Amino acid sequence: MNETSKLTLLPESASSIAPQVDALFLVWAAVSLFFSLLIAGLIVYFMARYRRRAPDEVGLPERAPIWLEIAWSVIPLLISLVMFGWGAWVFFELYRAPEDAVEYFTVGKQWMWKFQHPDGHREINTLHIPVDTPIKLNIQSEDVIHSFFVPAFRVKQDAVPGRQTSLWFKATKPGVYDLYCTEYCGVEHSRMIGSVVVMEPRQYEAWLSGAPAGQSMTASGAQLFEQLACHTCHRPMAGGGSTQRGPTLDGVYGRQQRLADGRDVAVDDEYIRESILNPQAKIVAGYAPIMPTFQGQVTEEQLTHLISYVRSLGGGGSPEAGGNDANAPNGAAGAAAATDGGGGQPVDNPTPQTGGGTGSNGN
Repeated sequence: MNETSKLTLLPESASSIAPQVDALFLVWAAVSLFFSLLIAGLIVYFMARYRRRAPDEVGLPERAPIWLEIAWSVIPLLISLVMFGWGAWVFFELYRAPEDAVEYFTVGKQWMWKFQHPDGHREINTLHIPVDTPIKLNIQSEDVIHSFFVPAFRVKQDAVPGRQTSLWFKATKPGVYDLYCTEYCGVEHSRMIGSVVVMEPRQYEAWLSGAPAGQSMTASGAQLFEQLACHTCHRPMAGGGSTQRGPTLDGVYGRQQRLADGRDVAVDDEYIRESILNPQAKIVAGYAPIMPTFQGQVTEEQLTHLISYVRSLGGGGSPEAGGNDANAPNGAAGAAAATDGGGGQPVDNPTPQTGGGTGSNGN
């Protein structure tokens, strides 16, 4: 087959959001082309119509009618406002995941993509997912900026060191779709490619049953929490003692917590992450700032596992879901301690990390 036969105006459309992105792109392209041709045509016409016909000819001053001046100002303004509103709506659809989306964990690393399924299965450069299921990817980077891009899904998101980003999509057709890194990330950038394998639900379940089982993110986070001795400061003491150095984390996630400076903050993934990496940033009221930083001691993946574990301890639900309780037992400092304990990951990360490590130091 001739390679030119594969050239198309748009890539294959294989996600629920793709038709909306394509429609916006095509309409914008058509509007831009129309006005480009109109302006170019008028320029050529005016050059011919109003050209100087004699060396001593002097043109007469002309003034456009007021209605024309209003029209060429108002019409482009209205078109721009309509396109802005449409583009903003598509943008929010692209980056606001539905509540029933299944969370997967993604790490960009020179030069590969690492994936972890909710049940603990892991993959490199290949992601298997079920068709017609909303998928939310919590994305991180272990080194430099990468960019996750699946043309067939019309989704793209940067993986930024030190923070968590996310994107979501719902694949509508089974198949194998190309995955690229679209941010120059080093000498092997061009080889940082992979694929997303979309399968029927039964095929996906069969694949999961045949793939090597892994430890879930919550279980891994609990193990890290113990290994880092976070439980010595952030879990209830035996016999109901109250002399622990850090707030307990049971039931704290998703609630509002009071800080030493009088502020109330939501205990979410970002807060836990910050508390692990920078425990002095937010101190829970009633506790001393004694927790050390775990910056450089836990990986991005471990941070995600720790956050997942803290989330599993219960609470008012994620702040987005409306879990806001100003009287939660363990203020923001508690969450911070959890994060410092071993792994803060943004709210969207399903895999908490080293939450336990900081726990040993208290916060």
